[in-house]
Amino acid sequence: MPGRISLPTLCHFLLPWAFTIFHRALGSQAPNPGPHYLLPPIHEVIHSRRGATTTLPCVLGAPPPSYKVRWSKVEPGELRETPILITNGPHARGYGPLGGRARMRRGHRLDASLVIAGVRLEDEGRYRCELINGIEDESLALTLRLEGVVFPYQPSRGRYQFNYYEAKQACEEQDGRLATYAQLYQAWTEGLDWCNAGWLLEGSVRYPVLTARAPCGGRGRPGIRSYGPRDRKRDRYDAFCFTSALSGHVFFVPGRLTLSEAHAACRRRGAVVAKVGHLYAAWKFSGLDQCDGGWLADGSVRFPITTPRPRCGGLPDPGVRSFGFPRPQQAAYGTYCYSE
Repeated sequence: MPGRISLPTLCHFLLPWAFTIFHRALGSQAPNPGPHYLLPPIHEVIHSRRGATTTLPCVLGAPPPSYKVRWSKVEPGELRETPILITNGPHARGYGPLGGRARMRRGHRLDASLVIAGVRLEDEGRYRCELINGIEDESLALTLRLEGVVFPYQPSRGRYQFNYYEAKQACEEQDGRLATYAQLYQAWTEGLDWCNAGWLLEGSVRYPVLTARAPCGGRGRPGIRSYGPRDRKRDRYDAFCFTSALSGHVFFVPGRLTLSEAHAACRRRGAVVAKVGHLYAAWKFSGLDQCDGGWLADGSVRFPITTPRPRCGGLPDPGVRSFGFPRPQQAAYGTYCYSE
């Protein structure tokens, strides 16, 4: 019949097209966009302690002809990065308070690692190493994580007194900072069980539950219960604070002291009355175990237990026990002092 295409003729036209499609489907790779100068880090999370010197690794596999390296810190909960250090050939310029404690390691010609001296609580977070050469800028991200301890905190007025900014200040006054969600989660895996909700650094409000019970959010599964994001100025809760290792040490002075007498007792020993964060850090990192209530700087009375026993707080797990906030004139307790 005129106009009809035979099967052999149709195969002659279609087979080359079909083989081309099949070859592409098998994964013919797109062209490489260009060389990658920065080597991926072996470990993306770097662990350190307060007061230590730590290194965030950033190494070039091969250097471009001309380039700069910029280090910055990604601020939690904010869509911005804070510059720390920018190189210009062999020279580097620091920025902000962290820049004054940071330097380039320069262990070899391809080394762009950042060294931070005297690590502080606020240094924890996410960092970016960026290679800038004007054509193919590249970057890698690292997380600095501090070993530490999370503690719930409320003032003498009772629970749920802090808005976000007051909670942040309260933690700083107790030698800490507001904990992050990751820090609270880690503390929960280590045994933190607390019914009162508290602010976290990201602005959310949560509390950790190990033993689910009716008065503590119901009898559902254990975990981190969330109130979600709240109004930072209006809403009021407790605080979850985070602190790390101490440069000094905490010691106990026995006696039946008032709060003012406790301050005098520490001063005579060249020390100050310890803050709540000091006591938690000494319990966590130095194994401080003292079955005696002692005054702290905020007017509370607490004591640290690493080896639980029946006549020392009565609870089966280690922790820092609290007697609350007695009257400052009550002469019934010793004191915990902190010395650098």
